[in-house]
Amino acid sequence: MPSLVVIGAQWGDEGKGKLVDYLTSGADWVARFQGGNNAGHTLVVDGIKTKLQLVPSGILREQTRCVIGAGVVVDPTVLLAEMGSLRGAGLTLSPERLTIDRDAHLILPYHVAIDLAREAKAGKNKIGTTGRGIGPAYEDRAARCGVRFADLFALPELKERLTDLLKQKNDYLTKVLGGEPVDFALVWSAVETAARELRPYTGNVSLLLDGALKSGAKVVFEGAQGTLLDQTHGTVPFVTSSHTVAGAATTGCGVGAKYLDHVLGVAKAYCTRVGSGPFPTIMEESVAHQVREKGAEYGTVTGRPRACGWFDAVAMRRAVRLNGIDSVAITKLDVLSGFDKIKVCVKYVLDGREIDDVPSLASEVDRIKPHYIEFDGWQSDFAGVKKWHHLPAEVRFYLTTVGEIIGAPVTIASVGAERESTIFSSGASFVRNFVQIPEEA
Repeated sequence: MPSLVVIGAQWGDEGKGKLVDYLTSGADWVARFQGGNNAGHTLVVDGIKTKLQLVPSGILREQTRCVIGAGVVVDPTVLLAEMGSLRGAGLTLSPERLTIDRDAHLILPYHVAIDLAREAKAGKNKIGTTGRGIGPAYEDRAARCGVRFADLFALPELKERLTDLLKQKNDYLTKVLGGEPVDFALVWSAVETAARELRPYTGNVSLLLDGALKSGAKVVFEGAQGTLLDQTHGTVPFVTSSHTVAGAATTGCGVGAKYLDHVLGVAKAYCTRVGSGPFPTIMEESVAHQVREKGAEYGTVTGRPRACGWFDAVAMRRAVRLNGIDSVAITKLDVLSGFDKIKVCVKYVLDGREIDDVPSLASEVDRIKPHYIEFDGWQSDFAGVKKWHHLPAEVRFYLTTVGEIIGAPVTIASVGAERESTIFSSGASFVRNFVQIPEEA
């Protein structure tokens, strides 16, 4: 049956897409379970970059079937553009390869308009959303007034409902947010295009995955964003609008918890954060600039520069607990090559006292004084490094020690953007179900 949940263990942008792409060489299915086109995964295969926002990262593997779960909010215009781009690159995107759950909600033009108007009205107090309408779409889902893919099969009913709904949205836009109203023709055009182009791709993902798992298929559940951006358990209010933790795979795809066999947490050898919000281990800008440029730390979706910080083991211990992480992949070790010393935050001090978890209030997170330990740095360019015992001794010591500190073993190391720059320890036994890993010599 084996299933693997791949989640971000920091503030997102950890390199999950690359790991999913690599791990699906032996997988049968890849399921995206939350988020929207505010998530971006950049894959590099044979030097060619592929940027994905909604389509699961397994799409580059022709034998892998990809599904978008009910927990995802989908902008049909963005999805169709992404599908067109992938077809242009020579990939097959038939309904046999890609299925969107009938209960997934659509992002429509008024969601985007509300998102942008809110941020503009908030001014310096804005949250730092991507402005893609993700939050307003999730709000409509909770308010039971959203539009689902199932509605695309009943357009006359939907048109009547949308006429009334848009009047409410425009009242809110103009009278509360001071924005411009959205024209019904624009909304309906997006709906009609989605119905025409995407109805063949719409199906019952829960039923499909249940059958696949019962038949012994290998399934990878792909998360978006990161644990510390979880709507409930993240650094509220500077969080995303969905649940980013591993448990969301069950509700986001409609499968039982018994089907989640192994949780792989992905983290960088340092931390990054995009948008607003407190960031306890933020680096001095002179150091952050080096990391940002070497690590290409700019948003896949927005292009915004990411704030860079040292590895935060306190926040990582929280991620291990919230997700039930079984093992960890550490990415971008190559970015830190050349530093004499590498810092890791091992405890927080708040108002003079040590605390053992990330505070709930953003104002308290902002007052944290991080306590660091230092590791000897490494100078390797990692060229030709293919096995764990070929990693520099300083890197192996860093990975082993970090695993002990956070309470979950580090079994995967990524030392470059390419698929092949992924190295597995002998402890990565479960992951061998999904990809051919060279045995340790």
